[in-house]
Amino acid sequence: SELIKPYLGSKYKVTEIPKSLIFYMSKHSGPVNEIQWCPVREQSHMLLSASMDKTVKVWDAVDTGCCLKTFSCHSCAVRAARWSSCGRRILSGGFDSMLHLTDVETGKQIFSSKTEFRISALKFHPTESNVFLCGGFSPEVKAWDLRTSKVLRVYKAAVQQTLDILFLPEGREFLTSTDAVSRDSADRTIVAWDFQSAAKISNQIFHERYTCPSLTLHPKESVFVAQTNGNYMALFSAQRPYRINKKKRYEGHKVEGFAVGCEFSPDGTLLMTGSSDGKVFFYNYHTSRIIRTLSAHKEACVSAIFHPVLPSLLATCDWAGEIKIWQ
Repeated sequence: SELIKPYLGSKYKVTEIPKSLIFYMSKHSGPVNEIQWCPVREQSHMLLSASMDKTVKVWDAVDTGCCLKTFSCHSCAVRAARWSSCGRRILSGGFDSMLHLTDVETGKQIFSSKTEFRISALKFHPTESNVFLCGGFSPEVKAWDLRTSKVLRVYKAAVQQTLDILFLPEGREFLTSTDAVSRDSADRTIVAWDFQSAAKISNQIFHERYTCPSLTLHPKESVFVAQTNGNYMALFSAQRPYRINKKKRYEGHKVEGFAVGCEFSPDGTLLMTGSSDGKVFFYNYHTSRIIRTLSAHKEACVSAIFHPVLPSLLATCDWAGEIKIWQ
């Protein structure tokens, strides 16, 4: 993309909150569950989307707002899809319990496997590009190796479902958020794992009785944020013992049972979240105050992500199947 080229050699500038709508993209016929910019900077005009309409789409979301590719390899809703680190492949998992690794150019499946559970979370290892974690409607999270097409390791928690997975820097440890809030206790809501040994490091991280539909890591500091179904985001240390920061809570938006994602701006100054009322909330990360809200969608806005290279380009998606690009 010619628009991205001038920014490739320079340092990321300060993020500005977008004011105007550039593209309105509505080719999905069902709710959009997840969006992700291509991680290869030179190809970061491409946006990936996974939808309940059983498809994964790739868009030119910087220059034209057009849909470039549609992949229909799943027979049920696609809950999770991720770019590979090289930007040439897409890993997707759905409610059909299928995992697919698709070549973006040809649309062919490089790898396919049936799991024993409906898939709701996928994350590639941050340093081992052929390894990924897969979780869903099961007490187990599995690490897969694409080179062998086999499961490397199994992480067993006494829970019903994995809602999200977050690798900590370097990938030696990771966190899972789980649907494990019982009436008498809220342990196991967020579990920390040792990636290599599959040992549980801690399940006493978050003690409030809310599930956490999504987790996100700060790009510069050793902290992470958990979105909670209590209509607030909680801040934690990303180092053992992963303590909660009781002085900071990011509240004002609504979650209301939707898997609403949260994300930091690439410079780490802003924390943003969708909201079940269709808005996007922008918080000052340091003060936890709301700086601005954007009335982005009519239905629940489940994700809002800043472009990795262009300083104020934002993608949002909603429960009506719409994707919007803002600047």
